[in-house]
This record gives sequence, C-alpha cells and structure tokens, in this order.
Amino acid sequence: MASPVDLLIGLFWLVLTVLLYAAMRHVHQRRPHFLLSPMIVVPAILIATLLLLRVPYASYASQSHWLSAMLGPATVAFAIPIFDYRQIMRRHWLPLSFGVVVGMSVAVVSTVWLCRLVGLPEAIERSMAVRSISTPFAIIAAPQVGGQADIAAICVVITGIVGMLLGEWLLGWLRLDTVLARGALFGTAAHAVGTATAHRRDPEEGVISSLTMILSGVLMVLLAPLLAPLI
Repeated sequence: MASPVDLLIGLFWLVLTVLLYAAMRHVHQRRPHFLLSPMIVVPAILIATLLLLRVPYASYASQSHWLSAMLGPATVAFAIPIFDYRQIMRRHWLPLSFGVVVGMSVAVVSTVWLCRLVGLPEAIERSMAVRSISTPFAIIAAPQVGGQADIAAICVVITGIVGMLLGEWLLGWLRLDTVLARGALFGTAAHAVGTATAHRRDPEEGVISSLTMILSGVLMVLLAPLLAPLI
C-alpha cells in the first residue's frame, strides 16, 4: 500500500498533468498551430520534467492512471453522435465495413513488417501490432497477441499524434473530398485523436470517424487470439 508521501507525489503529477493540458488547450484555441497542440506539448513537458528530476514512471503513474481509465468512457461517448446520425451508417455500412477490415489488415501487416525490418524485440513488435486502435481496446488486445499493454498504449498515442499532424496534409495530397473517405481515414488510422480532429472539421465526418474507430477496436479485440499465432 502506498505511503501518504507517495500518494501526495502521485496526486501532484496528476494535478500538474490536468493543469498543463488545460493551459495548453487555451493557448491552442487562441493560436491553433499544430506545434502548440496539447497532445504534443504536454507529453513533451512532462517527459522532460520527469527525466530532469529523475522521477520513476511508477511514481508518475501511481495516481495519473486515472486519466487512462477515463479513456474508456470517453471512447464510449463517441457512440452518441453515431446514434444521432445512424441513417448515414445504414446507407454506407458496406464501404465502411470493407474500409475497416482493409485498414486494420494493412496497419497490422505493415507494423509487423517494419518492426522486423529494423530488428525490434518481439515484445515491442507484438505490442505495436495493435497501435492503430483506440487505447482502451489496445490495452485489452495487446496481451492477447503477446504484447505489453503499457507499450501498446504509448504506441497508440504516438500513432494518434502523427495521424493528427499528417492527416490534413494527406487528405489534400490524396484529394479525398468526401465526408465518408475523410472520416474513415481519421478513424481507422488515428483513432481517438483523429476522431476529435474529424469532429472539429465536420460533424458527419466526425461520426464516420467515430464509427470506424469503434469498429476497428472491436474487430481487433475479437480477432486478437487468432492473430497471435500469425505474428
């Protein structure tokens, strides 16, 4: 059981994380540059501070893990706009389903191939295989494929940030001008972070992104036991 001092230290890092995020969110709203995004600045500040003070990750995570626990309800909340726009889902269920299956297959195969190409350890390879789904799903799927939940969660965050940064540019380069294509790209490739970006761009685009994100996560969790022997 943690001592009162350890509890206070953990609470300090929890409060600091929340305050930093709130401050950077305010700054980003006033100056919406991608380099000022809270998803980039806050982790960078926290990592630099932890390294500078030589604070173990366990001390930081002792109370900050509650933030990760809130990702589950946050992900479920994306189902609300899906219900409101359910007619869109009914009209486009076939291309969306096909896109999710293809997107997840490409993500897993390309990730495993690249990991083996650069010679990463098997544990990291298996953890990264589930990086293209939202964190709550990745935490469940990673152990089922022989990976580690903590590593998978970090890879998910990095994937989401990269998808958020490159998503706008990629959409322009590919000349994707339909709500369906844009939303599916963000939801399948950049999960929750991409979905939040899609919602800011267009409500229907955000709905498509939410649906593909949830379907991708559910599909990965269901297929993870069958996928493990193939990796």
